[in-house]
Amino acid sequence: QVQLVESGGGLVQPGGSLRLSCAASGSIFSINVMGWYRQAPGKQRELVASITGGDITSYASYADSVKGRFTISRDNAKNTVNLQMNSLKPEDTAVYYCRTRGFEPTMSSFDSWGQGTQVTVSS
Repeated sequence: QVQLVESGGGLVQPGGSLRLSCAASGSIFSINVMGWYRQAPGKQRELVASITGGDITSYASYADSVKGRFTISRDNAKNTVNLQMNSLKPEDTAVYYCRTRGFEPTMSSFDSWGQGTQVTVSS
């Protein structure tokens, strides 16, 4: 099993910044992709950002709504993924979830989700 632990959510004023972190642990052989999703009240869960690749070459993708404001980064040695969120807007308010996919030492694939962390942008 692979467990994900998220941290860094909270309350911030519009225009402010927050940094989310997610650490993966457990039976991990390799991680293919790590990402952040969010779900606002009454809305479907949506992909915010994802990152693939190793330390030298990685590829990040972002939802159009967060491009230029959010930055995803990954530490492969520590199996962690971070989401730096700048210029936050009230519409960024949601529960943010970490997700990671990869392989266990047995070569079984895994697809794990974190428990979610609340981000509230309000004055």
